[in-house]
Parts: sequence; structure tokens; C-alpha cells
Amino acid sequence: MAGTARKLNFMIQDEIARDLEALVPPGERSRTVNEALAKELLAIRRRRITTRLRAAREKGPALGTEKIVASLRKDRSRK
Repeated sequence: MAGTARKLNFMIQDEIARDLEALVPPGERSRTVNEALAKELLAIRRRRITTRLRAAREKGPALGTEKIVASLRKDRSRK
């Protein structure tokens, strides 16, 4: 893992834990979980932005393509 890391305490379902232990070698589990979590957090961010854009579209004047594209590019550059 690049950069600093923190140890977190959380629960995962037994079936997921069994699959993680069976499919991912011990030295790769943290990296695998970090990558999966990063992808999910990105998806959450994108859904939130989409919700805000749709709400803005309904409340106010139509947003131009340039503004929407700029917002998406900004979001995607945060990877």
C-alpha cells in the first residue's frame, strides 16, 4: 500500500470473509480490500453528484454540457 495506512475495526459477513481468505493470499488482502473500497467510494461519489445534477436541473435553468463535463472530469480526476 502506498502512503500511510490506518487500522480500522469493522465487521464483514462470514461468507465474504471466507471468500477473501480462500481467494486472496494473506499478503494481498489489505490491498485487495483497499482497491475494492476505493472503487465503491468512487461509485458513491458519482451517484451523489448525479443526484445533485438532476436536482439542479429540475430546480433551475438547464445546465450546459460544458458545466456537466467539467464536473465529471473533476470527479474522475480524484481517483
